[in-house]
Parts: sequence; structure tokens; C-alpha cells
Amino acid sequence: MNKIMHSIILFLVFKIDWKKLLPVAVIITITFALFQLKTLPYQLTTPYSSHPDTNHFDINLKSQITHLTRDKQSEAIKIEPETAMVNSSSQSVQSVAVVQEKVILTQTRNQMDIKKPSNSMMSSSCPFASERRQIKQLNLQRDIKALSPYEALVYAKKELDTISVGVDNHDPNLYAPIFRNVTVFERSYELMELILKVFVYPDGKRPIFHTPYLRGIYSSEGWFMKFMESSKQFVTQDPQKANLFYLPYSARQLQRALYVPKSHNIKPLSIFLRDYVNKIASKYPFWNRTHGSDHFLVACHDWGPYTLKEHVDLTKNTIKALCNADTSEGVFIAGKDVSLPETTIGNPRRPLRNMGGKRISQRSILAFFAGEMHGRVRPTLLKYWANKDKKMIISGPMSYKTSQTMSYSLHMKSSKYCICPMGYEVNSPRIVEAIYYECVPVIIADNFVPPLNEVLNWSAFSVIVAEHDIPKLKEILEAIPMKRYRMMQTNVKMLQRHFYWNRTPVKYDMFHMILHSIWLSRLNQIQDLTGTQ
Repeated sequence: MNKIMHSIILFLVFKIDWKKLLPVAVIITITFALFQLKTLPYQLTTPYSSHPDTNHFDINLKSQITHLTRDKQSEAIKIEPETAMVNSSSQSVQSVAVVQEKVILTQTRNQMDIKKPSNSMMSSSCPFASERRQIKQLNLQRDIKALSPYEALVYAKKELDTISVGVDNHDPNLYAPIFRNVTVFERSYELMELILKVFVYPDGKRPIFHTPYLRGIYSSEGWFMKFMESSKQFVTQDPQKANLFYLPYSARQLQRALYVPKSHNIKPLSIFLRDYVNKIASKYPFWNRTHGSDHFLVACHDWGPYTLKEHVDLTKNTIKALCNADTSEGVFIAGKDVSLPETTIGNPRRPLRNMGGKRISQRSILAFFAGEMHGRVRPTLLKYWANKDKKMIISGPMSYKTSQTMSYSLHMKSSKYCICPMGYEVNSPRIVEAIYYECVPVIIADNFVPPLNEVLNWSAFSVIVAEHDIPKLKEILEAIPMKRYRMMQTNVKMLQRHFYWNRTPVKYDMFHMILHSIWLSRLNQIQDLTGTQ
């Protein structure tokens, strides 16, 4: 090995002409150095620089990535230079990341502008608008976390009290004509998602508590319980962080467990619920500090209001989401309580099956109703309209022979208007069924508050007829112009998504709409509870 190395050294020293080779080596070295400089990911500013110079990033970001505040007079966004990013090595890296993200967002927005020319002017006139909104939202989340649950409610209340009414760029999933004020609704919904935390009391034995009943006409309370107790977004395990407290009982399960058939005595149910609330009040401090006004319950069974009467604060103060939303009985209080939609679920695994209806041109029936003859309204309806007019199919329970020829649901899908008279109580599952089958509901029930009335404009997609106007029912319906009817029927279609029980909750669906109405009811209490914690 030594001999070989010795021979190689002698060859390099005496056999190679270094004078001729040196210029070639110099040219190769200079060329390689220039190539390296051109391909660096950043420009060297001094011979000793080892990191990219990010000062130019900080200059740009001072005008864009700062603490955002709301001008209470103009609602304009201000920029506070004193809160700009500090020039440190860690934040310089963050600046690079933010700028890279901004470039990606800008490229994405430009691509969208090419596809949607109608939005291009808006994008060009308001650069970085989406980025600013995102930063504003993050800052708002941080600020709200520093507030107590009650202070956060006060903030939300002030936000909604000062919001202006106008037509803005709303979420495309919201159809403005069906809302009382879509601007206020959207902002309130955003604040709910940002602020609302619910503590679900773990107390109470099954099946009356924590056991959702998901089938039948009273299933709304069960589906709400199912999603509320499993919610990761809205439920908190720390009651000190809660804005609302949920009493997780089922009026349907209470009736099944305690009512003695044919006894006509529901007082034992009321006493049971009274004792439960008293137990909650003695075990936890939260009920007593507001006398139950920040607590809520959800009950769809007809007896829901009557099971509350043995406890004064439960009846008077608690937010009640009830299907039996009758203002004449002194339990349901319009503006404080929530009218709960009554839905019929046949198969909990497929709650949305058999939706939709026929086109307007194929709806040959003017008005349709078939059902049991209980309550004060239905006998009157049949008295005036049963077998009186071919356009008005009004009858008692549909016979088996008739249903085999044309089913109940197909009748609704083939009708322009679906009559929804009250039964023993004011609500009826036909209202939601009509919406599912794209049939304009005709509600006949005095003293009834329609479902989710806080935010929905029922005059836009339904007809409300007073009980004493039943003899003029056909006259009232035929007086509605076709243009008006088409608009209502379109609105019914657009309304459907807000009355869906999806197998898993989806934004703006039934679960979220009910929760939002409860949230809104709590906000409406703020002016009456100033200074109360």
C-alpha cells in the first residue's frame, strides 16, 4: 500500500504541468461560486450574513398583522402600530410563515376571482379582507376568554343591540327571506359559537334522565338531548365556565315511567320534577344565584308545561323549550321561552327519508287534511269542509283503502296547502311534515307561537288562519296570488335544512336552531339581570 501511495505522489509532483492546469481550476472555482450565489433562497446583504434579512417583512406586517379593535361609531377596523410584532428571531420566523400563508391565500383569492368575476371588484377593493377577519376573530376569541361567563353575555348583548340592519355578504347557507333579520341572526349565531358553554347536570337516574327517546311525534326532546349531552363544542365540564345549565330530563320518559294509565292524574310527575330541582339547588350553587333563570329544559310531550307547575321558579324563570307553546295557559311566556318544533321520526337511523314533494304544476289539491277528531278545531274544520269541495280534501282518519290508493304523505306532496289544525294542544307535527314535503303549512291554532319564532318570519312561508275564520278557509287560500304562493313554496324548500335532524349535527340544522333560540332567550334576560352574577 505504501509503495502505491508513493508512486501516486511522484506522478502528481513531477508528471503534471501545474502551470497549465491552474487557470482551468480558477475558472471552475469562480463559476461554481457564482452559481451558488444565484441559487440561494435569499439575498446576502453582508459577507457575514448567515440568516435571511426579515426587516422588510416586519415593515409590511406592521400595517397588516396588528391588534385589531372595533370603532364603536363606524364599526371600521383600526390598526394600532404600537402593538406591531417585535423584531426578535422567533417572531421573524413567524413573520415568514405569515407572509407565505398570505401569498397562498392571495393566490387562492385571485383564482376565485377569475372563476367568479362578480366578486372580483369586492376582492380588489378590500385586499386582505379575509385575513383581517380571521385575525380579528382570533383576537376576539382571546379577549372573550378573559371575560367571565356573564361578562361574555353582556358583550354579546351589546353587540346585537348595536348591529345595523342591512344586506351584507351573508353565509350562502342562509336564505334571507325566511328570517326576520338575517344580519342579526348570523351575528348572533357567530357569537353563540364563540361564547356559549353549557353545563349538563350529571344528576338524575335513567330512564327519565339522560335517556333520549328518538322515535315518534315527541322525538324532538330526545334528539336534542342526544346531541346536547354529546356536544364537544358547547358542553363544558366546569360549571364555573357555563353560561347556561341544562336540566336533562325527558317529559316523554317521565310520562312513560310514572303516569298511571287512565288515572288522569299527572301531579305525581310534577312532584317528581319539583323534588329533582330542589335536589339540584341544594347540591349546587348555580340555581339559587339566579333562581333558575340561566337554566333551561326541553320538553316536547303535550304534558311538558304541566309537569313544571309544582315548582314556582321552574315555571316562572327557567327557559323552557316546549312543543306545547300555548300562551293562554300561563306557563309558556312568549319572548322568554322557545317554541320547539314537533317532529315525527319513524326510523331514527334514517330521520331524513322520504323528503321532498311534487312540482307546483303537479299539485292538483288546493288543501289537504286527514286526522283524528280531537280538540276544538278539527270538528269545526270537518263540519264546514268535509266532502264539500273537490279541491279541498278534508277528512277524518284516512281509511286503509284510501291510503293504498294514495298514501298520506303523497297527499301532502300533491297539495298546495297542508292544513295544520291544533289537536288537544296547539302544536301539530303536520307543520314540520308540510315543510318536509314542500307544502305550504296553514296553521289553525289561536294562542300558538310558531316554532323558532324568534328568528323565523313565518308569514314568508306559511298561512295563519284564526279559528273563527275556518268557514272562509277556501276564500282565504284562493285569494293568495299565484306569485305569492310560488314565493312561499320556494321559501318552504329553503327552510327545510333548518328543520332537519341530521344523524350528526350540521350547522344551522334543527339542533343548532333550537340551541340558538335558547341562547337568544338568555341574552334577552341580560337587561333584566344587570349586576347579577
